[in-house]
Amino acid sequence: MKFIQTLCILWVSFFLLGCAPKTYKKNESRFILIKTPLLKYADLGYIRSNADELRADLFVVGTLVQSIEIATLICVNEGCLTKSAFNEDYLNASYPDDLLLNVLLGRPIFEKASFKVTDRGFRQELKGPEYNIIYKVEDGDISFKDSQNKLKIKILKTKG
Repeated sequence: MKFIQTLCILWVSFFLLGCAPKTYKKNESRFILIKTPLLKYADLGYIRSNADELRADLFVVGTLVQSIEIATLICVNEGCLTKSAFNEDYLNASYPDDLLLNVLLGRPIFEKASFKVTDRGFRQELKGPEYNIIYKVEDGDISFKDSQNKLKIKILKTKG
């Protein structure tokens, strides 16, 4: 009987811990612009992050309209996908799996290909058969534009 009670306590503990909300080390209010064929958004939002996990909550007039959560999967309001499936459906299938995470965190993309340090941060210009990307991270602002696929992501610091 003692064994069954211990087993039940462990099961309940794992269940509750698995459903516990994540705590993120970084929490920032930002102006977020995302323009893809399936996601269109431009307003204030919150980006919460750890080293390799992120949650972006996008608001319009104070109402949560979209959440993007990136960990082992990428989850949006419509459901969760693997990173490669998300890229295929929402961005471009030729992108590396961690492209969205790296852009939202302001980290280099494509393993630092064409990486150039600037006075205010860094810049990457990447051309391939399936993309034409200009990506800049300067003074804490992030700008990603793929003119071939008509994708744009901007993350700008808010004033105040």
